[in-house]
Amino acid sequence: MSTQSTVIVGGGLVGLTAAASLQRIGHDVIVLEQADRVRAAGAGIGLWENALREFDHLGIGQAVRDMGIEQNTWFFGPAGDPVRAPGHTDADHRFLLVPRPELNDLLADTVGHGRIRLGARVSGYTETGSDVVVHLADGGALRTDLLIGADGVHSRVRRQLVPGSHAVTHSGHYAWRGVVPTGHHDPAATVLTVGHHRTRGGYARIAHDRIMWMVNQFGAGPLTGSRRERALERARNLAEAGWNDGLLAMIAETPEESVLENQIVLVPELSRWAGARVALVGDAAHGLSPHISAGGTLGIEDVGVLRGVLTAGTDLEKALSTYEFVRSARFATVREHSAAVENAGDAVEFARRYAAFSHWMLTTAPTA
Repeated sequence: MSTQSTVIVGGGLVGLTAAASLQRIGHDVIVLEQADRVRAAGAGIGLWENALREFDHLGIGQAVRDMGIEQNTWFFGPAGDPVRAPGHTDADHRFLLVPRPELNDLLADTVGHGRIRLGARVSGYTETGSDVVVHLADGGALRTDLLIGADGVHSRVRRQLVPGSHAVTHSGHYAWRGVVPTGHHDPAATVLTVGHHRTRGGYARIAHDRIMWMVNQFGAGPLTGSRRERALERARNLAEAGWNDGLLAMIAETPEESVLENQIVLVPELSRWAGARVALVGDAAHGLSPHISAGGTLGIEDVGVLRGVLTAGTDLEKALSTYEFVRSARFATVREHSAAVENAGDAVEFARRYAAFSHWMLTTAPTA
């Protein structure tokens, strides 16, 4: 089935991937991005093999692999003792870490910049019997056959499709990130330490000339000092007896204005992901805590499944209903794994629960 026109709200990773993917099956696509330029929030994004398959389908898989660094994650306790879950291999710990800005630029080039309208803020939409009218904050409107909300955890499309679905604060959960030049730092592998006071963090090479560090804490308590000081305070929970001095040094050398600090917010479990002519993808549908490092991959999975149902030869409403059923069922299990990983008490338990999640994700991923 080919839809004459599709409007995608949101020009981030998942929105641009959706645009590129649906173009390949004949959709006339417009992306509405409220920012004044194509940009990427955050430092890097982890992509598992199930996401890379979708980029292969778009013909850009090798370019994505070339811009990233393959990771083989090791977990450590706060004193540096290495941990791997028994019964799991490197395959359950591998993913590609890609710098977000370069990836978004590649996707925008793939879609075509003429298909991306910048500074376009959506205020709502109206479904008619034959199309959807997308209302813009400047008073303009667009008519389309299909509307896709890829506008993140604070999605305007979601809040209209599912009233009362505003994102909620993950109380006390904060994350800090930054990128530093490789310089004298030379990590041989991806390091993630599970430390004291529900703190986790580590570092990984994000490109040949850059390293990304990250720290997160559940139940962080009051925040005092600068962003960098707050990150260092939590990182010390990961650095017993000289272990992780490298992480502390990376944070210390990151300029204050370059330290990213985020209060984590979540999208509540939704009663629906789609209507007759409207569908949600990515964080707009299922924004989760980043501690499982799978949000980008899951959003790209959404795109592959949506593309599959739209080419299956059924009518649009039936196709979107199938998409909703398949993805919401998968996310019921994702949420169980996410909670299990969050509540792991130490590095050994974390390693076991994370490997179980990773293995499940990779072996049950959709292939359409």
